[in-house]
Amino acid sequence: MTHTPQIRIPATYMRGGTSKGVFFRLEDLPESCRVPGEARNRLFQRVIGSPDPYAKHIDGMGGATSSTSKCVVLSKSARPGHDVDYLYGQVAIDTDFVDWSGNCGNLSTAAGAFAIHAGYVDPERAQNGVCVVRIWQANIGKTIVAHVPVADGRVQETGDFDLDGVTFPAAEIVLEFVDPADEGGSTFPTGNLIDELDVPESLVTGGRLKATLINAGIPTIFVNAEDIGYAGSELQDAINNDAEALAGFETLRAIGALKMGLIDKLEDAARRQHTPKIAFVAPPIDYVASSGKTVQASDVDLLVRALSMGKLHHAMMGTAAVAIGTAAAIPGTLVNLAAGGGGERSAVRFGHPSGTLRVGAEAKFESGQWTVTKAIMSRSARILMEGWVRVPGDSF
Repeated sequence: MTHTPQIRIPATYMRGGTSKGVFFRLEDLPESCRVPGEARNRLFQRVIGSPDPYAKHIDGMGGATSSTSKCVVLSKSARPGHDVDYLYGQVAIDTDFVDWSGNCGNLSTAAGAFAIHAGYVDPERAQNGVCVVRIWQANIGKTIVAHVPVADGRVQETGDFDLDGVTFPAAEIVLEFVDPADEGGSTFPTGNLIDELDVPESLVTGGRLKATLINAGIPTIFVNAEDIGYAGSELQDAINNDAEALAGFETLRAIGALKMGLIDKLEDAARRQHTPKIAFVAPPIDYVASSGKTVQASDVDLLVRALSMGKLHHAMMGTAAVAIGTAAAIPGTLVNLAAGGGGERSAVRFGHPSGTLRVGAEAKFESGQWTVTKAIMSRSARILMEGWVRVPGDSF
């Protein structure tokens, strides 16, 4: 009996923000995988080790969490004013699909650094200081500007910037998300700062739930923690060990997705797990983060907990942070109200399960609606391993 041997593909394993992913240059992929389709999906699944009924990713590069089941493709951009095109695939852990419906804000940080590592940026621009890398985010059709520190023609990866949710300090990379609402869409798809969703009485007494449905960074559904029985200070185990709670959040996410026009019927949400996100917000209280560090109420403007791919995230997704900053900047949203209400804000610091994060946003009210021109936050990134990833030759 003969078996197809393994093949090796040049790849780089990187951390970006609080996520990790396998990065590829488009030209290094097998020819059939250089275009969207089944071959690329199968390749990425085999690289990560999905679908895995054991939900462990023992036979792949994934880490069996939404934060570590990711693949990225970069290529030289033909788009004027951009250095690279960045395409992101969220690989499901135990089910058979790759979700291309949104971006990963954390790995956007690594995309800026990888663009330099991979030779896509003119070396003369990447000598010393800060190299500005303009990224076309191909999943959502948006521009991201990464300010990457460089020294002696290489990315400076080490430094003293601390990011809650990441164990060790590194060099700070500042990201600008330009015009973060979906192309041609409204920041608020329903036209309302707050909607009332019809939900099952088993989830919310009275069957009505207030929500802010926003489309910035990534489509996100915000609800009040108190309205669904939480304090807003919960850590992962409080949610992820509760199967009933997870099922309830998925029901709410599907209802919100339908209201936002992202799906045609509720059951479609099962095949669109990456977007929208669902998050719950609360005014500040003291709590102990997953690291053991106490977050004081005075340290933050509000508390936010968000779910990704059906589980509570250990920190905060970068794209959801953009949504948080945007919603906080606009008076009258649930996020703004949880942060104390009042007028517009240019920045907000929120508490998440691993600590705190600050994000800024520039919002303006024109022609009867709110728009956001930019969101800004700091992350870090570094190469963990580089070389070749191996997969069986008949995987795709």
